[in-house]
Amino acid sequence: MPHGWTRPSKLALCVALIWGGACLAAETEPQDLGDPHLRLVPRTQAERVRIADVTAPPRDFSASEPYETLPAGAGTVPVRRDDRGFSQPATNLPEARRMEFTLGEALFQKLWTSSPSSTLASDGLGPLYNARSCEACHVREGRGHAPDGRDDTALSMFLRVSVPADPGAEMPAIADWIATAPDPVYGAQLQDIATVGRPAEYRLEVDYQEIEVALAGGETVSLRKPSYEAADLGYGPLAEGAMLSPRVAPQMIGLGLLEAIPVADILASADPDDADGDGISGRPAIVWSREHDRAMLGRFGWKGGEPTVREQTASAFASDIGIAAPLRPALWGDCTEAQRACRRAPHGGDMDGFEISAEAVETVVYYTANLGVPARRDIGDPQVLRGKQVFHDSGCASCHLPKFVTARLEDRPEHSFQLIWPHTDLLLHDMGEGLADHRPEGRATGREWKTPPLWGIGLTERVSGHTTFLHDGRARSLLEAILWHGGEAQAARDAVVSMTPAARADLIRYLESL
Repeated sequence: MPHGWTRPSKLALCVALIWGGACLAAETEPQDLGDPHLRLVPRTQAERVRIADVTAPPRDFSASEPYETLPAGAGTVPVRRDDRGFSQPATNLPEARRMEFTLGEALFQKLWTSSPSSTLASDGLGPLYNARSCEACHVREGRGHAPDGRDDTALSMFLRVSVPADPGAEMPAIADWIATAPDPVYGAQLQDIATVGRPAEYRLEVDYQEIEVALAGGETVSLRKPSYEAADLGYGPLAEGAMLSPRVAPQMIGLGLLEAIPVADILASADPDDADGDGISGRPAIVWSREHDRAMLGRFGWKGGEPTVREQTASAFASDIGIAAPLRPALWGDCTEAQRACRRAPHGGDMDGFEISAEAVETVVYYTANLGVPARRDIGDPQVLRGKQVFHDSGCASCHLPKFVTARLEDRPEHSFQLIWPHTDLLLHDMGEGLADHRPEGRATGREWKTPPLWGIGLTERVSGHTTFLHDGRARSLLEAILWHGGEAQAARDAVVSMTPAARADLIRYLESL
């Protein structure tokens, strides 16, 4: 089998549950980490056999695989020539819910205003925030970018911040959880904009150092190594030991399908102790669900910090825009107790005590969960096929797992039992010192990142107007992104460095077809 495809038959996942000071270590069944809102239909033995067959790695690279042109199954959307390719509703969206999708799009694009405002349904912005709308960060539902020079804004990028915490501090008690806390003054995220009359928290400065990398065949690539500074701090210095992590807004397509992948299928790829000796030891991100008050598998965010699209959406409203939602009800957003003027500032709260109603949040959730994934291009092109083999032979597919079959879902037919090709295992991997942010998040260490999906990556320039990648946008091309891989991906990265220029070109051509 290709490198990295041997999987353990079972993952014994120990979650420590602390109740009244007593610790119980127990093997947690995969379904215990899933969303209880998902009404799952158990798979039959015949279905399990079919799924194993259809998701097996390819052995013949002379032709494309069946259904490879449909990365989102029946929900795959046509490729558009303009820049709205990530803004389409999934093709199999029920006709009765098309209006809900359209309303969700309007809310996604909505510009929020500060309180008090004559438009009560739109006030509540801030008082500290990073953007006035979802669309402002996820432009055309695509990926954000780092500031490009002193005159560019950081609208689609921000800094997370935390400080080390007492390991015994009260928190969701999950095995291997790394205790951190928000900065006592600046909170969990730095906001670079504020409502009128209040200072913003900071200004993001990014500087780059160019690093030359020699490749086989006489080629060289220059990588830009970033350094970040929280300049012009508006509320005094950061706490001692404060850890900063840059984050670029990710693309939005296919989120509902990622949510519909069975937990057991994700855990099947985990090998935390590297039992098979291939150097790859993916671990599940396990987080505490605010909605369900229990441990769940983290699927969303650069380190898998959120378990569901709903919780990810509520967190973005609260932290990025300062809008109180049912799962994140603080009317002052990320303002801390030390920022008293911010907490005393006028707020919204006209929607049953929140600044956005539960119904509106659900409409945004439905929209973001059903943004269609564009069809693959040129899957039978000889260079694409050669690049696909390079992708598998070099070990890229060990983490960027090409295929899953989603669960059978009683109430979500658009996501139910679809063969999808996201090219991710949704697990945490040590990516080496080069990409380390040295800021733990939950179970994720300062060197670990969740494998991002690759579907749609070849359309980044068309949709977003740039070709920058990775969690902080440092890579200016797909090849640069590969060359930043280290840690568990070091062997795959080194294979790309040492291969012929023609093979590297084939690999990039394959990625561009995704």
